[in-house]
Order: sequence, then C-alpha cells, then structure tokens
Amino acid sequence: MSKFNYLLLSLLILGKMVFAQETFTINGIKDHRNLYYAFTHATVHVSPQQIIENATLIIKEGKVVSVIKNGEVPKGAAEINVDGKHIYPSFIDTNSNYGMPEVKSGSFWTFSEPEKIGSQNPKAYNANDAIHANTSASELFKADETEAKSWRSIGFGTAVTFQADGVSRGTSALVTFGKGKANDLILKSEAAAHYAFDKGSSKQMYPVSTMGYVALLRQTYYDADWYAKGGNKAFTDITLEAFNKTQSLPQFFDTKDVFDVLRAAKIAKEFNKQYIYVGNGDEYQNLAALKELSSNLIIPVDFPQAFNVKDPLDARNASFSDLKHWELAPSNLKMLADENITFSITASKLDKTSDFFKNLRLAIKRGLSEEKALAALTTVPASYINEQDRLGTLEKGKIANFIITSDNIFEKGDVLENWIKGKRFVVKHWNKNDVRGTYQLTVQEQKYLLDITGENISSLKYVVKKDSTKLTTNGSFQNDLITLTFTQDTTKKANRVRLSGWLDYEGKFTGEGKDINNQWISWSAVKQEKEGKKEIAKSKDKEESKEEIGQLIYPFAAYGDTETAKQESILIQNATVWTNEAEGILENTDVLLKDGKIAKIGKGLKGSKKTKVIDGTGQHLTAGIIDEHSHIALFSVNDVAVMSSMVRMEDVLNPHDVHMYRQLAGGVTSAQLLHGSANPVGGQSAIIKLRWGKSNPEDLLFEGADPFIKFALGENVKRSSWPMSHRFPQTRMGVEAVFMDGFSRAKKYREDQNSFDGNGVPPRKDLQLDALAEIIYKERFISCHSYVQSEINMLMHVADEFDFNINTFTHILEGYKVADKMKAHGAGASTFSDWWTYKFEVYEAIPQNAALMANQGLTVVINSDDAEMGRRLNQEASKSVKYADMSEEEALKMVTLNPAKLLHIDNQVGSIKVGKSADVVLWTDHPLSIYAKSAFTIIDGTVYFSLENDQKLRQQMNEERNRLVQKMQQAEKNGEKVKDIAPKMTHHMHCDHLNLD
Repeated sequence: MSKFNYLLLSLLILGKMVFAQETFTINGIKDHRNLYYAFTHATVHVSPQQIIENATLIIKEGKVVSVIKNGEVPKGAAEINVDGKHIYPSFIDTNSNYGMPEVKSGSFWTFSEPEKIGSQNPKAYNANDAIHANTSASELFKADETEAKSWRSIGFGTAVTFQADGVSRGTSALVTFGKGKANDLILKSEAAAHYAFDKGSSKQMYPVSTMGYVALLRQTYYDADWYAKGGNKAFTDITLEAFNKTQSLPQFFDTKDVFDVLRAAKIAKEFNKQYIYVGNGDEYQNLAALKELSSNLIIPVDFPQAFNVKDPLDARNASFSDLKHWELAPSNLKMLADENITFSITASKLDKTSDFFKNLRLAIKRGLSEEKALAALTTVPASYINEQDRLGTLEKGKIANFIITSDNIFEKGDVLENWIKGKRFVVKHWNKNDVRGTYQLTVQEQKYLLDITGENISSLKYVVKKDSTKLTTNGSFQNDLITLTFTQDTTKKANRVRLSGWLDYEGKFTGEGKDINNQWISWSAVKQEKEGKKEIAKSKDKEESKEEIGQLIYPFAAYGDTETAKQESILIQNATVWTNEAEGILENTDVLLKDGKIAKIGKGLKGSKKTKVIDGTGQHLTAGIIDEHSHIALFSVNDVAVMSSMVRMEDVLNPHDVHMYRQLAGGVTSAQLLHGSANPVGGQSAIIKLRWGKSNPEDLLFEGADPFIKFALGENVKRSSWPMSHRFPQTRMGVEAVFMDGFSRAKKYREDQNSFDGNGVPPRKDLQLDALAEIIYKERFISCHSYVQSEINMLMHVADEFDFNINTFTHILEGYKVADKMKAHGAGASTFSDWWTYKFEVYEAIPQNAALMANQGLTVVINSDDAEMGRRLNQEASKSVKYADMSEEEALKMVTLNPAKLLHIDNQVGSIKVGKSADVVLWTDHPLSIYAKSAFTIIDGTVYFSLENDQKLRQQMNEERNRLVQKMQQAEKNGEKVKDIAPKMTHHMHCDHLNLD
C-alpha cells in the first residue's frame, strides 16, 4: 500500500470518531484531528452555472471550505490528485422510500372477510385508515446498505424518504446514503408532507376510486380546519392534529399520470395550497395546462421499453398512444424546460438504477441542457425542501456531498467516488477501469507500443511492438498489478525485458524492471487515443442527431391530430333542417354559425370571405345528439360507500377516451357522465361537451349547467349479485331507510349551518351532506337508476316527504306502469329503447315503454349507458317509430331536445334556433336511418368530426404506426431490449362497473 493510501485510510478510520454524535459516550481517547482534504487539478462544477477548470476543492470536517482555480494545498490537508476528473455536487432525490418498511396493499372486500366500513385502527387516529398524517418517516427509517450502495453508484448523496401509504402519508425525512446510525444519516426529521390518490394499506370500504380519494382529501382539509377551530373539544383525533402541524412544511403530491396532477391542482386551488407534484413522464402531453399551474414538478426518467413488434399481429395489439409515448417520453424533460416549468429529477421509479445515466443521457441527447439537468439533480431539489443553504452546490460552508467522475457525467463519465458528509465511498476504483487499449510504452528511453486486448479482464492478451514488428510477449494483470516480459528484438529470443508495475489513478502504468543485462530500469505506459476516434464519434453524433421524432397529437390517443380544432364561421347551405322548434322541418334551408352560436336560419344566406361554406344538398341538419346517461370519458365509475354524494365525476374525466371520438362520429355533442349504481346515493355527475382534442379535463365541462347527482334503486344497490356482501342495505326496504336517514340528517345539517351566528365552534362542513342538502333546496337534481314500479313510487314518496322532485328516472323499464304518477310528481324519464331480460328486474320491459310514457305527457329520453350504443342513439330513437308509430320528429327529440330539457340546458342546445349554441350535426341521410352518417359534427361552431378529416386521420395513424413499428425493430437490432405486447383491456363502463383504482 502506498504512503498516500495508508494516510487516507488512517484519516478515514479516525474520522468516524470526529463525526460521531457528541451525546455518545467515547470509549477511549477522543481524536481531535480534522478530516481535511484538498482535491487538486479537478474540473469542479460548483453549481449548474459555475464550472472551474483545474480547480482545488478543499473540505474540512465534512464541509466545503473553498473551490479555487489553481488553488494551493493548505498545510495539514491530504492531497488527492484528481487530474482529468470532474467533481459535481452529489445528487438529491426528493421522492424516495429508502429505508421505509414495505407497505402491503389493502382491500375492502374478499370472499373470506366481510367488508370493512369503519376504521380498523383502535387508536385515536382518523376515521379513515387511508389518512396517515401522523406517520413520521424519521421514526420508521432504517438504513439499508445494499440499497444505499445502489443509490451512491448513480451519484445520489441525499434523499427525501417517506412511507408511501394512503392518501395523506405523513412527513418525510431528509437522509443521506451514508453509513452509520440513523442519528448521523438523518439531516432533517421533518422534510415535507406527502399526499397521493391511493388507498394504500387501508382495508376500509371507502374510498376505492380516484374520485373517492379526491373527496376524502377534500373532507380531511375541511375536518382539519374545523378541528383547529374548536372541533377538538368534541373528541381527539391525533391524525388531524398532525395534519394541521404539517401544513407549514413543503407539500409533495405523488401522481399516477398528468391528469392526477390536474385534479390535485384543483384541490390546491380550493384550499390555497402549493403542491410540488411527482410526475410520471407524460407531462409533455399537457404542457399548456401545467404551465398555467406555475407549480414545481419532480420528474422520473423511467422511459418506456420498446415493444417486440416482429410479429405483425402482435404489433397490431400495441396501442397507438403507447407507441407514441415510447418515442416521445425521452423528450419530456426538454419540453418542460422549453416552457420554463421548474422540475427536479427522480430515479425512484426506475426498475433498475443502472438505467439512470442511460436514460438521463438520452434526455440530454433530445435537447435537455446539461445545466438544466444538473440543476434538476442538485439546486432545484434542495430548494424544494428549503435546504439550499446546506445542499445542492459546492459553495463555502455547505455539506461536503459530492461525486468524482471519470469524465463529463452527462456524456460518458462514470461515478468513481461519492463523498457524503466528507466521508469517502468508493463506487469504482479508478485503477480498475478497462485497461484494454494501445499504450505508448517507454522503457528507459526506448519507445514501444503495447496492445492489450481480450474479451474481458480475465482473458487479456499482450503484444509489444517495435517499429510495427511484433515482439514475443507474455503478461498478466491482477489486483492493479501488471507483469510484462518481451524480447527486445526478434533475433535474440532468449533476451527478455522483465517489467513489473501498477495502474495509477490516471490510468497510467508505472513501475520498475530488469533489462536484458539484468540491470534495474524504470518504465511507464500511457494509453493512446485512437486515430480518428474523435472524428468517428462526431460523425456518429451527427448521424444520431438526425433521429426522426414524431409530432405531439391532441388528444394523445388514436384519432388525435397535430392541431386542435378551431372555431370557425360556418355556412351550411341547402340542407333539410330539423329545427325541433315550431317551424318543424325546413327544406332547402341555410344555417349560419358564427362565434359559436347559431346566427341565422333562412334561404340564400351569405357569409364573409372567411366563412367556411358546406354544401348540405341532399343532407339533413339536426341539433347535436345529447346522451342523458353515459359513462364514457371517465377513469372510474363507482365508489362503494353507501352514500357517495361527496364524490364528483368531474374529478375523473378522461379527455383521451377514444369513445368520445367514436360518439362524435355518431352525432353526439353532449353527455351527462353519471356515477354508477353500486350504492343508493352515487356521486355528482358531470355534463360535458365532446370537445375532442382538449387535453385539460376542465375544458370538457358544459358551461353553466345545473349540478346533478346519481341515485340508484334495485338489484345493484342491494348487492343481489354479491352473495358474500355484508354491507347495508341488502333489501329494498333498507334502500329506502338510507334515503330517509340521509335526507333527515342533511336537512338538520343545513339548518345548523344557516343558524350559526359566528360565535363558538362552527358546524363541521360535511361534503356528503352538502350534496344531499342541495337536493332538498333544489340546488342539485337527481337522475335515478330505476327499474321496478314499487321502488319508483317509493322514491317519489321520499322526495315528497322532503318537498323536492325527482328530476329524472333513468332506465325506468317499468315506467309505462307509473307514467301518470310520474307526471303528477314532475319527473322525467330516460330509458332504453328495447333492452330487456338481462336481469330479473327487467323481465317486464317492453319496447313501447318510451312511447307510452310520452303519451302521458312525460319528457322522455332514450339514453345509452353504453359506449357502443352511444354512437347509435339516432337509430335507438328510431325504434319507437317502428314499435309504437311515434312521429319521426318526436323520436328525434328523444335524443336531442328532450335530454336538453331534462338536463336544464335546453336554453342553449337541443334545437336549431337563433342564439343557441352551434352544436349541430349534418347527416348524409335521413337522421333516423341506419344508413345515415355524420358528415360533420360541430360543437360551439367548431368542427370536431368530419368524414373527410376522419379519412385523413386514419391515413396519418397508419403511416405513423408503421414508422414507429419500424423504429422499434431498428431499436431491437441496435441492442435495445424489448418487451412483449400485452393487449390493453378496454372497459366499456356501465352502471355496475367497479373499477378499483
């Protein structure tokens, strides 16, 4: 061992005592010597903006003393010559579960256990087991050297670690990846508070869906505020106490996709919070919305793997959006940077940490600057946790956390050492680099070439050359030591030069030996750069820079386009216009659409030069179809609390759902997206316009629409198909009891709120009862899943008891039996045209149901409750013409004007009338014909579907798919690992669909 290594080792051993906690009793004599180092001749990246060449970095007692160009080595400091190497601040990961116990996923129901309704924790914690605000990572933390070593190997020195369990996850700790007791490794015991839309280990029945997680978190914010204002006088909740204490910390929100970010942002706005969002690499798909948030992000670099697309049938199963994401995901960081969105980088979501640098360098190749990359790994994460005074740069006084790399880390460098709190951790011994290559061998003053080749370090071959002549050579290399013998010339094979030496930190061989005269000699061997290597590398880089990258599409799904549809001034000429007004059907008529409204109706109309003219000769123009009961464009449909009135369908809108495009092709322009029928009181519905291409879910919402809510009766509610269920209610009587109890409590709740005078403890805000109270006070309206006449009568009696009306009975296949009572009550009907016998309670359904209810004066609608039926509602309406001789105009109204009336939006849509929204459909044939196609589907004066554009999109998709498949095949040829394609399950959601998030 050299004198330097011996000194370094001695200082490191003694340094353990220096950094020991002062509260620990010293067993022996305390060592007062300081760990004092000078790293010379380095390229030091002091910060992302400051780089000093040929610098001297000095650290002492685990802190940075200085970084000076050509700096001298202070007296008493151990010098480490790192000539040719780079030094960076160690990286910081703000989204880690390092040192945390495993979290087992919970389940609210199994065949062997009853459903858990209440909290399963007997302690004074929150009523919901998915709220863990009292969890402290610093109390759970236990260092794991194996895992720490893998983090150190990719340059990380510190991390924010937390227990990833539930919706509210408690506080994280800032820890290092060093060795020692937790006392030494924890830099900050409370770094941040953490949240997610996730059930975690909770076994409670509610919540099980994203919309349920949103509702639970909102309720927790309200509860915590109420508790702080005096609610704690009624009872003790340790979790809420902890929740309130952590609000002053940085707030981190873990997400599953970009839509999670947007729904969390709504909560942030509601409660005046500023979240830092942990993303998923798909942020580029919604840059405009993210830019509006002005929030900070934590972005993973776990890029998707290419697919095995050799088999054309397999390739066909790859979704178009997945193919696009594979190509565009590495550009995510560059796109965020271009929009000046602040982000840090996390390695926490990688399956293999060894992929970190490969993926990071790919992101840089795609355009991310090295400065932004380093900031995202150092200064930005330090600022997130308010630790910029201690971490993130190599400025004076900061913790000596840094890495030594063999070269520029963002190009090809390896992490050689990771110093944490001034303590050295060797990742890769400098002298254990690949020794293969060509060396300039100097023996005394004689010059030779030495070639070291072989498949690996254990099978090296050695050849010494003199003036291109190969000399007989033998050699070995082990434990950094090399022995080499060769003949001095080809004529005297017996005369051999014998050399022995070692590989130093610069990758240079040096040592001593004996010449042919048995005299001691010195020698060295320096690795040579191959001729043309740089030129070849430049040529390769230039070639790689030509990589073709596809364009973003809106929405990011099949039938997405490179540009979003724009509102236009449109003149439709000479069409047959079905007005749904007193004017009836107008032949050879023009309709002018301007500024998103129906501007004129008549003959011989003229537009401006910019007006788009559509020839409607031989075609039929109708109001856009409205689906009163739909479940498209949703990530989930049901939550399973008995009363889920606190959940909102608008929280789980999916603007990328291809069913929207398909229904536009069927003339649908608006829809009510309803909660399912898993419970008597379901969630709050969302009324949307099918604005295909909008990536922000908020852009789908129908402006100014009244709020609705889903109720349900019958077999689904009482769990007829769940024989192992233990949840109340299990009978139709129990369902009525739920309604009576809920409305009674809601009425008292609103009275208490209205009577509060501002003194004392305010009434607790209850999101569940808020929605029920809104129904009683006619501020929210019910659409009720129903089948059997006895239950229909029951719910109308409940409504009469609390003096409000049921707005709509949906499905209502026995409506013909009680149509007169519904008319007296003031309810409308939304039914199927001819569905029956799919379960017991629909056995008495008849296809004349819609017409019979209409004959009683009810507003009757035909709905879909099905993604496929939703794009054929014009044909569903026509069945009442077939079965019951309903007039064609009245049949069409059942899918246009009548649903507009039931949804209280008939002042805006549902008929062709001047001043109403320009939501219209131009059909190629009679609108009730099975041969009719939508030539144009227009919403707010914007063409969202046309047959012509549909053909263009199909061709574009086919060409893009073929290009991406070929690119994946080439990637596999280039050595990239591929994975088999697992076809995605596409759920056509219905009332009884339970999608557990």
